[in-house]
Amino acid sequence: MPKKKNKVDKGKYGIYFVIPYFVTFLLFSLYPVIYTLIISLKKWDGMSVNQTFVGFKNYVTLIHDALFYQSIVNTLIMWICGVVPQMIFALLLAVLFNSAKKIKGKEFFRAAMYLPNLITPSAVAVLFVFLFDWQTGAVNKILLNLHVINEPINWLLSEYASRGIMSLVSWWMWFGYSTIIFGAGLNNIPAELYESASIDGATPWQSFKSVTMPLLKPTVLFAAVTSLIGGMQTFEIPYVMTGGQGGPNNKTLTVVMYLYNTAFQNSNYGYGAAIGYGLFILILVFSIITFKFINRNTEND
Repeated sequence: MPKKKNKVDKGKYGIYFVIPYFVTFLLFSLYPVIYTLIISLKKWDGMSVNQTFVGFKNYVTLIHDALFYQSIVNTLIMWICGVVPQMIFALLLAVLFNSAKKIKGKEFFRAAMYLPNLITPSAVAVLFVFLFDWQTGAVNKILLNLHVINEPINWLLSEYASRGIMSLVSWWMWFGYSTIIFGAGLNNIPAELYESASIDGATPWQSFKSVTMPLLKPTVLFAAVTSLIGGMQTFEIPYVMTGGQGGPNNKTLTVVMYLYNTAFQNSNYGYGAAIGYGLFILILVFSIITFKFINRNTEND
């Protein structure tokens, strides 16, 4: 009888290759989450050895905290005003680039649009602070020279203008990223579907509505959820532009800014941890709502 060859179990050593990942996950992901939960049940200033267990008192306080709800409203307003127009504009650009195959320098324009996303948010915030400075800013100078306004406007001290500027910063930073994401989704749609629609007499708008959007909805869902998560975690731009105060009248105070000020400025780590878990629940709820909304429309199509 021929000798059987010893078979090498290729999966035998696989566990050794995934151990580093699990160790990293436990140390830098799971442990901080559990530790934050423990801290949220205590009263601690971050410096003293003594940590007083208070149970769910921090969460009860959070539920009745008007400033926390104000920060949620601020964050959502700036997210809606910044991200929704940005995604619409990015989708239009992606469709334009995808349909116009012979645009010269198309790759250059794509790269140029993505450049703002490579700049750190704090640097972008400083740039826009200089642009909208009421004394020396370029925006006021241009508007004064065009006789649009009669005197300089203190943009960052206006409740509505300050929110609008921060939404504009978010729009400028991320529309290039969204354009590339939508462009990748459009490239995965088979050209045969558009040819069939054209043969059936469909107009460009009908093709966009009946072919492009239904097949692009997974990409739209991805972009919407990731932008929601990023938007709810907005911190650097409003913090730098308002000097960490969230002014005027707390109208630009975001949830993460409130968390940072509570934990690190006011040395209330327990309540700051509770705010962090409140933010986690908010992101989870809004992500589920977004997913259900887009998924429902996909099923209807």
